[in-house]
Amino acid sequence: MRFSWARQIVAPVAVAVLAAVLLAGPAPAAGPATTAGHNHADITFVANQQPAGLDTLGDTCEGNSDLPLHDGFQSATPRCVDTEFGEHAAQADAPSLLIVDAPVAVRSGENITLKVSTRNLVRDRFLAAGAGGYYLESSFLNDAGLIRGHFHTACRFIGSGRNALPPDRQASFKATEDGGGGRAPDTVTVTVPGLTGRGLAQCVVWAGDGSHRIPMASFANQIPAIDARRLLVR
Repeated sequence: MRFSWARQIVAPVAVAVLAAVLLAGPAPAAGPATTAGHNHADITFVANQQPAGLDTLGDTCEGNSDLPLHDGFQSATPRCVDTEFGEHAAQADAPSLLIVDAPVAVRSGENITLKVSTRNLVRDRFLAAGAGGYYLESSFLNDAGLIRGHFHTACRFIGSGRNALPPDRQASFKATEDGGGGRAPDTVTVTVPGLTGRGLAQCVVWAGDGSHRIPMASFANQIPAIDARRLLVR
């Protein structure tokens, strides 16, 4: 009885994973990665600007948006961000992130501690969002070609876990900029405030550049530096 809740969560997930593996069949031969018929390797660029044959909605706020410009402060209303994306790392140097240890259950109100491993992320850049640093600067690599930034951790209740949730802000949140990190993976222990109540919860960790954007990648089929775990609050 002590672990009946774990069987209820783990068993359906295990069955779903096994079914997905069986239905998938043998792995396809190596080749260009495609999704829904889109092969991003086929794009031809003209004068290093707009890809040939693509009808874009625009690439600047000026002349394309009637919304007020984003000023670096967080806002609940729509804004147009005119800050350029900046630099992205080489494919082999793109940031990656993994939660390597997390609780399967905690008590209501108990702090939640995770262990997070990052690679190719120098955790030394954080422009305070509350001070107007949100989406304020472009991304720039350090001399080693790595992204400078930090990572965020947040936890929330997810109800039944069967429907996408409203995009609410989370009180159980922390940003980690500890001056560590680099090309080799390392591990950081992070503790966020506990959740008050009972039910199924989710903790998410995602990398941010100096202005809190998830770092860009070289290719569309690279997984961003983000990971999540589910746990029970009892």
